[in-house]
Amino acid sequence: MSDDQKKKDDKNPNNNQINIELSEEIAEGIYANLAMIAHSSSEFVIDFIRLMPGVPKAKVKSRIVVTPEHAKRLLNALQDNIQKYEATFGEVKQSEETPKFPMNFGGTMGEA
Repeated sequence: MSDDQKKKDDKNPNNNQINIELSEEIAEGIYANLAMIAHSSSEFVIDFIRLMPGVPKAKVKSRIVVTPEHAKRLLNALQDNIQKYEATFGEVKQSEETPKFPMNFGGTMGEA
């Protein structure tokens, strides 16, 4: 690459930018309160699940498949963001036990 071309590339602010499109539907997000992860030699599969109290069946709301390299990048990005979050808002508390929901979560229950 010539010096002139390097100068042109350095002046182009969009040279290393990616244009990312975010539709309204995707921008709304999907609530998940459980993630299950499986892997093979070539990919990681992350299932995001919504587990609702009083409902015996949980639904996978989204499945993301990534390469091991991208899984590690995701891990590093999450660690960095959690550190920044905790620096601002305090430590995120973790519990070893499964969250307990009241049986009437989300509405009243009928009686027989």
